[in-house]
Amino acid sequence: MIQTTKLWIGGKWVEGSRTEPLQASYGGECLAEIRYASKEQAVQAVIAARDAFREFRAVPAHRRSSILYQAADLLERRSAEAAEIAALEAGKPIKAARAEIARTVQTYLFAAEAARNLRGETIPMDAAPRGEGRRAMLGREPVGVVSAITPFNFPFNLVAHKVGPAIAAGNSIVLKPAEQTPLSALFLAELFEEAGLPDGVLNIIPGSGKELGETLSSHPDIAFVTFTGSPEVGRQIRAQAGLRKVTLELGSNSPLLIDRGFSPEELAAIADEAAAGAFAYNGQVCISVQRVLVHEEHCEAFTELLAERARKLTAGDPLDERTDITPLINARAAERLKSWLERAKEGGARVRCGGQFDGSLMMPAVLTDVPENAELSCEEAFGPVAVVSPFGSWEEAIAAANRSRFGLQAGVFTKHMEHALQAADRLHCGGVMINDVPTFRLDHMPYGGVKDSGSGREGVRYAMEEMTEPKLVSFRSGFFKG
Repeated sequence: MIQTTKLWIGGKWVEGSRTEPLQASYGGECLAEIRYASKEQAVQAVIAARDAFREFRAVPAHRRSSILYQAADLLERRSAEAAEIAALEAGKPIKAARAEIARTVQTYLFAAEAARNLRGETIPMDAAPRGEGRRAMLGREPVGVVSAITPFNFPFNLVAHKVGPAIAAGNSIVLKPAEQTPLSALFLAELFEEAGLPDGVLNIIPGSGKELGETLSSHPDIAFVTFTGSPEVGRQIRAQAGLRKVTLELGSNSPLLIDRGFSPEELAAIADEAAAGAFAYNGQVCISVQRVLVHEEHCEAFTELLAERARKLTAGDPLDERTDITPLINARAAERLKSWLERAKEGGARVRCGGQFDGSLMMPAVLTDVPENAELSCEEAFGPVAVVSPFGSWEEAIAAANRSRFGLQAGVFTKHMEHALQAADRLHCGGVMINDVPTFRLDHMPYGGVKDSGSGREGVRYAMEEMTEPKLVSFRSGFFKG
C-alpha cells in the first residue's frame, strides 16, 4: 500500500490541503502520496513556530546541544533507511546517498557542539573619553522564526545546514522541502520528536514553491529566510523578504584551473578528481566542476584522460551498488540540457564523449571548443557536463574563470606558489580550493558565494551568526553616589 504523508505543524501530524503523487526519478513508480500545505497552513506553521520560539529561546545551550546530539545519534542508527529514502526520491546512487547521510550526521554534531559555543565579546568603552566608567558586552540572541526552503539534490544534508544551526542558536523553523524530496524532510520530524525537541520548534510543510514562497518570505512573523536554489527564485525571495535577513545559495558554473608543469601521473590524478567533481550525482551539485581551464601544454592529454574516466561510469538503478549515473531529477531538466547541448554543437562545440540521452538519463559529457556564450559554458548546467578549454597564460585563466555571472567556488591545481597566491587574490568567488576541485566542501567551513551565486554564508557556525543578532549591553558605574 502506498504511503500517504501529512504535514508536521506544532508537534502534530496535520492533513494537507491536497495530495500530489511523488514519483521516483528512476523507473517512475509512485513512492508516496504527498499532502501539500495550503497558504493558510503555511501561516499556521509560522504561527506555531512563533509561539514555540517564545519559550525555546530561553532553553539553555546545553539542552539545545543535547537535542542535536540525540538527533544525530538517531539518524546514524537509521542511516540505512535514510540513505534508501534519498536514493529513491532523489534518484541518488546508493553509495552517494550513504555518504550524504554520514555527512548529515556530522553536520548535526557540528551544530550540537556550536550550540555550546555561541560567544560574544567585551567592548573597551573607555577607548573613547566619554566611555570612562562604562563596561559593555556584545552578546548574540536568536532572530526568531527561520523560514528554510531547500533543494532536492542533498535532501538530508542541505536541510541539516539550515535546521541544525537554527536549533543550535535557539530559533524555531518552518521548513519547506523541494517538491521531489519531501520524504527526507518528514523523516526528520520523527527523529527530532524522539530527540526531545519541543513542539512547534520544527515545522515541515511540503508544498508548491509557487504557492507558499511569498508567505514563507514575507509573513510578518518570519525573521530570517534561508534558501538554496536558482538565482531567479532567489531574486524573488529577496524582493519579498524586505528588510529581513536573508541567506541565498544560488548555484554556480564552477571553474577548475589546471596549470602547466605536471607529469603524466600527476595529470591522471587530477583527472580522477575532476571526473568525480564533474559527474558525481550526475553533476547535480552546486559546486560541480563545469568549466575546466587547462594550460595548452596539457589540454589535449587532459581532455582524453577526463573522457576516458567518463566513459567508464556505469548508469543504472540508484539502488544498485555498481551505479554511478542515474536519471536527472526530471524530464524538464533533461530537455533543458539536451537543447543546450544541441545549441553548443551548432556553435562549433565538439563532444569528446557522452551526451547521449535515454529518457531523463544523460551519459556524462566532455566537450571542447564550446563558445563562451553557449549555455553550457555561461549558465549552470546542473548535469553531467564538463567543458574543457585551453589557456596560454595564468592571467588568461583567471580572467576566463571570472567571466561568469556566478562566483561560488573555484578549484586550482598548480605547483607554482605565485600562481596559487594570484588565484587566491584574484578569483572572484566565495571560496578558492588550491590543489583541489571546486566541489570540495566540509560541513563546518564557511560556504557561500558572490555575484549571482548568492549572499550570506552557510557552514554551521557561520550560519548561526547569520541566524542571530548582536546585542550590546552597557553598564555604567559611579552614577549613584554613596
